[in-house]
Amino acid sequence: RTVMSKFEANAITWFEIPVNDIDRARGFYENVLSSKLIPYPGGEPCFIFPTKDSGVAGCIVQRKESKPAADGTIIFLNADGQLNAAVDRAKTAGSKVLVPRTEIPGGFGFFACILDSEGNHVGLHSRAE
Repeated sequence: RTVMSKFEANAITWFEIPVNDIDRARGFYENVLSSKLIPYPGGEPCFIFPTKDSGVAGCIVQRKESKPAADGTIIFLNADGQLNAAVDRAKTAGSKVLVPRTEIPGGFGFFACILDSEGNHVGLHSRAE
C-alpha cells in the first residue's frame, strides 16, 4: 500500500483568508477557534492555522492585492467538537451568524457560517456535536 501525499489526498492543499487588519483578524480567529495561530516569518503579515501533519494548512494574510469578501469562495474551518461554542464566541465578538448550526444530511456532521471580523463569509464544521 502506498501512502498518498497531502497533494494527492486532498482537493485543497493550502488556503488564504484575506484580511484588512491582521491583529484584529488574528484575535478574532484565536478567540472563535480557541486556538493560537502561528506567526509566519515573511514579507507580508501572515498567521497560519494550526494543523496536524497530514492536514490541509492555511492562513490569514494581509496584502494589498487581496480583499475580504462575503460573496466569494467559502472556506470551512475545523471546529470539531466545539461548533456551538465557536459560534457563540463569534457572536460575542460581534460576528453575524449567516447560517446557524445545521446538520449535514448523510452523517457528515454539522456546520455554521459566520461573517468574520474582516467581512469574509467563513464556515465552521464539526463531525459531531
